[in-house]
Amino acid sequence: MKRILTLISVFALLLTACEGPQGPPGLNGLNGENGVNFVGQSFETTINFTSTNGYQETVEIPLNIDLFETDMVLTYRFIGQVDGFDVWRLLPETVYTSNGEFQYNFEHNFDFVTIYLDAPPSFDFNTLTDDQRLDQIFRVVILPVDFV
Repeated sequence: MKRILTLISVFALLLTACEGPQGPPGLNGLNGENGVNFVGQSFETTINFTSTNGYQETVEIPLNIDLFETDMVLTYRFIGQVDGFDVWRLLPETVYTSNGEFQYNFEHNFDFVTIYLDAPPSFDFNTLTDDQRLDQIFRVVILPVDFV
């Protein structure tokens, strides 16, 4: 019985917290500076792919978006809605038709994003339906990235 009481006393003593003086506050960011929140930015554009524009369009990245040389640029195509939620597909996106296959694709430099239709030389873009060419909505996303 004495052993049980001794074990309970030792166990209760171990569970008791000790508290000392509070230490200095921790650092929030690099070299003690406040941390920075990096948030991706995006914009949307609607494009009509026609033979007049060579089935491509170049869009300027808006000036109100902070863009740095190291940032990544991604482009998505609006597919439609499911249960009231927008559905987006990352480019490049390959589409298979009865006349062959083509891609929605993009390239970018520091200030511009070019979104275009790409296909083998034998593909006839005139066979595409209006749903595949006209009023295509794209979302361009800029993700902040730092070189390590």
